Amino acid sequence: MDFRFTDDQLTLAESVRVYLAGTHGAEVLRRLDAEGNRDPAIWQGLAEMGLTGLLVPEAHGGLGLGLVEAVLIAAECGRACVAEPLVDTALVAVPWLVRNGEEGNLAAIAAGDHKVILPHVLNPWVADGQGQPLHSVDPLRNLAMFPAAGSSDPYLLDLGALMSAAQLLGIADAMLLQAVEYAKIRNQFGQPIGAFQGLKHQLASCAVAIEFAKPVVWRAAQALQDGLASAPVHVSHAKLAATDAAIQTAETAIQVHGAMGYTYEVDLHFWMKRSWALAGAWGDRSFHVKRIDAAVLDGGLAIGPEHTFA
Repeated sequence: MDFRFTDDQLTLAESVRVYLAGTHGAEVLRRLDAEGNRDPAIWQGLAEMGLTGLLVPEAHGGLGLGLVEAVLIAAECGRACVAEPLVDTALVAVPWLVRNGEEGNLAAIAAGDHKVILPHVLNPWVADGQGQPLHSVDPLRNLAMFPAAGSSDPYLLDLGALMSAAQLLGIADAMLLQAVEYAKIRNQFGQPIGAFQGLKHQLASCAVAIEFAKPVVWRAAQALQDGLASAPVHVSHAKLAATDAAIQTAETAIQVHGAMGYTYEVDLHFWMKRSWALAGAWGDRSFHVKRIDAAVLDGGLAIGPEHTFA
């Protein structure tokens, strides 16, 4: 399996990064957190950028790209802490709808006219859904409990877990950058804390964890896109590696910023809380560990009477 990205793929990711940095900065996040009102123009801008139709087939007005490109974009959404349900709709719901032949809403999704969020039995709390409102650890996400139990389709779980892992990569990158920048200006004993060897080691350890997780996520995307029988195990490895990297980085960044008592006073808390929320979404750590163990032992993990991961 070749994990190298093409120049076109990297250019796409860079373009999205630049666009999101200009439209989804900390000021937008603070305003949304304070007022709780989303600006419809933000979603329309995502549609005009072509992001809502990224995976929608060209026949329905989309770009017709694949899961490898999708994880690159999901990582950029994590980096920018995008509050809109772009990943839920464009990168999780769309490929599931295409796979199941439910193409009626694809053109509307590509145009930015529809948001579709699919519940799963392992992720019944979804963003901007219909049902009973719930409080979220992530203040930028409106969660709702669907009245139905949700789908138990393993492919939907794989999509959700994979895109959560990709977002966690971007979130971890953003938190590490914030920690490094703050370490340059926060002084202790008359010099920046970033000058101390112990802190350098901690930050370097976070960077290593993130860089280790990235190819694991890219591999899982390629495996799922290629329809490999081993794809679910690759996805679980990706979710675990990205979760561990993000949580480690969050804990280090919190300490750099002065521990828990100061987290709300700095923008870090938006990314930190998003990492906690995604770590538990689409199967928490214990689920994916058990899933991998089961695959090693007997090649599958039953989650219900009629559904088995192979």
